[in-house]
Amino acid sequence: MRPAEGMPRKVIPIAPAAADNPQAEVVSLYEAQRKIYPRAISGVFARWRWLMVVVTQLVFYGLPWLQWGERQMVLFDLGARRFYLFGLVLYPQDFIYLTGLLIISALSLFLFTAVAGRLWCGFACPQTVYTEMFMWIEHRVEGDRSARLRLDKGRWTFEKVWKKGLKQLLWVGISGWTGFTFVGYFVPIRTLGVELMALQGSWQLFWVAFYGLATYGNAGFLREQVCKYMCPYARFQSAMFDNDTLIVTYDEARGERRGPRSKAVDPRAQGLGDCIDCTLCVQVCPVGIDIRDGLQYECIGCGLCVDACNTVMDKMHYPRGLIRYGTHHGVARRWSQRQMLRRVLRPRVLIYGAVLASLCIGMAASLVARTPLKVDVVRDRAALSRIVGGGRLENVYRLQIMNATERLQRYRIGAHGLAGLEVASEPVVEIGPAESRWVAVRLQVPYGGVPPGSHPVFFDVRVEGSATQVVEKSVFLVPR
Repeated sequence: MRPAEGMPRKVIPIAPAAADNPQAEVVSLYEAQRKIYPRAISGVFARWRWLMVVVTQLVFYGLPWLQWGERQMVLFDLGARRFYLFGLVLYPQDFIYLTGLLIISALSLFLFTAVAGRLWCGFACPQTVYTEMFMWIEHRVEGDRSARLRLDKGRWTFEKVWKKGLKQLLWVGISGWTGFTFVGYFVPIRTLGVELMALQGSWQLFWVAFYGLATYGNAGFLREQVCKYMCPYARFQSAMFDNDTLIVTYDEARGERRGPRSKAVDPRAQGLGDCIDCTLCVQVCPVGIDIRDGLQYECIGCGLCVDACNTVMDKMHYPRGLIRYGTHHGVARRWSQRQMLRRVLRPRVLIYGAVLASLCIGMAASLVARTPLKVDVVRDRAALSRIVGGGRLENVYRLQIMNATERLQRYRIGAHGLAGLEVASEPVVEIGPAESRWVAVRLQVPYGGVPPGSHPVFFDVRVEGSATQVVEKSVFLVPR
């Protein structure tokens, strides 16, 4: 890894051969971390980033407080092994929906990346969102980039102490509330609040502190280090790019040769490009790279350098777009924005879109047509088969009946598959809203009426007063 621009190289003697040669220099394989002081900027992409911050945090912080009838609207109750999503009650047997959701998320990421690079990273990733929130607090408390630089380099005065203290206090407050909200998706958030105020629930308190500490560390201190070194997406994103992917690009043919000048100077007469080398694009970058060096894996595609450069171009009365969202082909062949966008709908993107749309439609149709009843059948291993009064042969089973609705239901249990097969236990059971119960069921056949061996039988569980029905297969054992 090359050292960052402007940073001194760390020279370390590691071998006698290097020490004997005064010209030899050994460069450390590790780059010393340098704090980045991003400059505040306004523009189209900056506003989009803040819009995503507001939308994502309204959803995240607000959703656990919404009610659906008598319960929390969204709750992943791991203790009871039930998951409530709006009007749906899901059980672990509905794991297929989580699988479908993960596949849809992965394909969406592939689609967005193929179209416009790291849109997720730059605008909606939690690391980006919380880092933006923490940096906004830092900017409001300590001042803009130059003020923060002076503050960090200066002595510890009363001003520095109270500004740093206030910033840390606000960071801790947001981190704690974030941890509390996150745990509120797994424990009813109102109950969680009461327990924490009473200093009860040690595990809940642990996870609130754990997630809050993770937010505090990642967004307050690690920041861009998470994106550059810890996130695997930054490493394999290039495999999803092609020459028609929209990425943040610097128009080198138009911008070079760089150099400062006054507004009255004709840059072409002096052999200069449109780039005045103000480095504003570097100062606003949240990961501290220079986009003029070309596409780099650290770039999260936030577009802040585009806003900064367009601001400078406006002041210099030059055309916008020296740094812009463009494609490799588009910049190399001098295409217009419309020509580049026309190439976005290429076969790769269309295939991603078609598969993603099919999965979404299929998953939605499956949820709509989903039967709100789950039945599992387990044979009673204590008595595989026995002879009971009346000359009948009996097998005992345990049925787990799961009511996936939010009202009391009555279920009628029947069975078929063998001649003379009857349900000898109570055929009707009541299950409360979103409850699960194990029910003992006895099946009997006339003794001698069925040949020895293992015979398939089928349990019919019906909702009384409804056409909803579930059929589960098991076996009936007849001893020799």
